[in-house]
Amino acid sequence: MKHIRNFCIIAHIDHGKSTLADRLLEFTNTVSKRDMQNQVLDDMDLEKERGITIKSHAIQMDFVYKGEKYVLNLIDTPGHVDFSYEVSRSIAACEGALLIVDAAQGIQAQTISNLYLALEHDLEIIPILNKIDLPSAEPEVVKDQIVDLLGCKREDIIAASGKTGLGVNDILAAIIERIPSPKGDPNAPLQALIFDSVFNSFRGIIAYFRIYNGTIKKGEKVKFVNTGMEYNADEIGVLRLKQEPRDVVNTGDVGYIISGIKEASEVKVGDTITASANPGEAIKGFEDVKPMVFAGIYPVDTEDFEELRYSMEKLRLNDASLTWEPESSAALGFGFRCGFLGMLHMEIVQERLEREFNMTVITTVPNVSYLAHKTDGEIVVVNNPTDLPDPARIDFIEEPYIKANVITKSEFIGAVMSLCIEKRGQIVNQNYLTADRVELVFEMPLGEVVFDFFDRLKSISKGYASFDYHPIGMKQSDLAKLDILLNGEQVDALSALIHRSNAYNFGKKICEKLKELIPRQQFEIPIQAAIGAKIIARETIRAMRKDVTAKCYGGDISRKRKLLEKQKEGKKRMKQVGSVEIPQSAFMAVLKLND
Repeated sequence: MKHIRNFCIIAHIDHGKSTLADRLLEFTNTVSKRDMQNQVLDDMDLEKERGITIKSHAIQMDFVYKGEKYVLNLIDTPGHVDFSYEVSRSIAACEGALLIVDAAQGIQAQTISNLYLALEHDLEIIPILNKIDLPSAEPEVVKDQIVDLLGCKREDIIAASGKTGLGVNDILAAIIERIPSPKGDPNAPLQALIFDSVFNSFRGIIAYFRIYNGTIKKGEKVKFVNTGMEYNADEIGVLRLKQEPRDVVNTGDVGYIISGIKEASEVKVGDTITASANPGEAIKGFEDVKPMVFAGIYPVDTEDFEELRYSMEKLRLNDASLTWEPESSAALGFGFRCGFLGMLHMEIVQERLEREFNMTVITTVPNVSYLAHKTDGEIVVVNNPTDLPDPARIDFIEEPYIKANVITKSEFIGAVMSLCIEKRGQIVNQNYLTADRVELVFEMPLGEVVFDFFDRLKSISKGYASFDYHPIGMKQSDLAKLDILLNGEQVDALSALIHRSNAYNFGKKICEKLKELIPRQQFEIPIQAAIGAKIIARETIRAMRKDVTAKCYGGDISRKRKLLEKQKEGKKRMKQVGSVEIPQSAFMAVLKLND
């Protein structure tokens, strides 16, 4: 056990985690020169296209140091705030973390938040200054920031470059010398924490685990503590670039188990595996995920509902932070109410459903979870605006608030402040990290962040602002339910709960946007935004005119008038029975109202 090291890589998005992981694999000869490619651990097309990590990836490396052979278990983690749940699970399975900071960009919001996560679990932190070879790098300035943040010595910081491979040998040496080996009793009852799972269409569900106590042998009967189910360990092994079967996996190791499980609901990330013959206690796992953003996902064709359910179960195995429950909508039929960690997470889930499962889906307007206090004292949780009780019976509504940390260059303070104030935020603290880098702390409603906050923050700060948030509880607000009516009929998928002061502007913008996007019909379509029975905004899509008098050459005017009257009657009837098709782009456009 003293030759095992378990560590993860944490950093802000785009600070070079995956590139550095590539170099570590190359220097330890885990990946041959022939198989080497950029982002070797990111196996999803989406990850390579966008250049981001979405999933945590575990891999085992061998390294000989001072004549002794060590086994290094590396877990590469995502950097985006929406995938912080992946990071928290990786941290739970490790003893140490490489904290990577970009020498050109310095410490950013996600660096700090991931660092706190690691410190909560008492991990040994190794600070690394990456991208040292860039012309714009400022190593001395950034080293000062790291020393201030960590309270470490300047000589503890390792300068490296994931691109050129500079400093990688120093990092490997530091991993072995500074990170403690796993503690555990090989003779105690088996306790293994499941930190990830994937679905294989031939082998069923493969669970990834980290053993804290005891050992696991091939073929023995194991029990999943949370679900109480028992299985045979048909195949166990360690995670190299491909899975390598072993007869036994020992204490402190990270490995995988295949036991022919077919049902997605039987494997829970955070569960404990133990031996049926000599059961151990459940490990205090990590907490359940708290979704921040809710949106409905519906199949374009209602017949595909069961297929969508099947796809969502498969996806949930691979993405434990996705939560969902079935719901129905008058406009869209049957679908699912899904909870996401943020807007990027929602976008990725939608894209993965389309790519990996060939499902075309419609996503409704995202919103957050509210609490409605009724006059009789009952409290109703409102995840969907259509669940809101009758306004006459509501005493008050509470909405979730977050504490937002924005780190930006000092020249953008004004723009960032006005954006946050527009989103009903209140500034709590302002803190200069260096002469030209400021940390701003706001308290603001989560509902305001859901829409386009992150995109706008990036554009007003020319991409320099970094953003991180955590929930701080519920506060009372003056909220109203805004309905959108098309041709007099309410479209429940476009309803939103919104602060009364923003309702008029928001309603007007949605009406204008829908007028652009909904194709013209043979009859006139009014688009209205309403609060209760009061219409607060309206736009009209003009009817397309068919020239019914074209066939009349000369002759009496009464013939033309007769045809026009007939057309008028037809349009009236059409307006009563005609239905309006809403394109998918209209649902998505609501998210980008300020473009």
